[in-house]
Amino acid sequence: MMIQEQKGEFEPNIIGFLCNWCSYAGADLAGTSRIQYPPNIRIIKVMCSGRVNPMFVVNALQQGADGVLIGGCHPGDCHYQSGNYLARRRMAVLKVLLEQLGIEPDRVKMTWVSAAEGKKFAQVIEEVTRDIKKLGPMKKIRRDNEW
Repeated sequence: MMIQEQKGEFEPNIIGFLCNWCSYAGADLAGTSRIQYPPNIRIIKVMCSGRVNPMFVVNALQQGADGVLIGGCHPGDCHYQSGNYLARRRMAVLKVLLEQLGIEPDRVKMTWVSAAEGKKFAQVIEEVTRDIKKLGPMKKIRRDNEW
């Protein structure tokens, strides 16, 4: 058990789907620059934010994540031309789906971080961690066969 959990303070588990070319490189820069940020995020590197299937997000929440962050290149700077625009459109649809499933849409965030923005990456993680702490732990999603 973590020390904070022993004191009763909720520490969220956050899954981060980060674009290989920008957001992941920004996370790497934050690490090599020794910029401190909360250790709550578990990073999954994807080639492009446009490759993040909304079901990956729902699955992460079903499997115990309290929040999900999707990070990509800034609009107009995608290495795959329009992948980040696709990701942004999918996020809009995903937020509606999450509401239908009874999940707070604010548990899922999207950000644009370039490879040169290590400090911004750390700030984003701090913000996302703070926001998820306010929401509290993720409630278990009931499946149709669980009556």
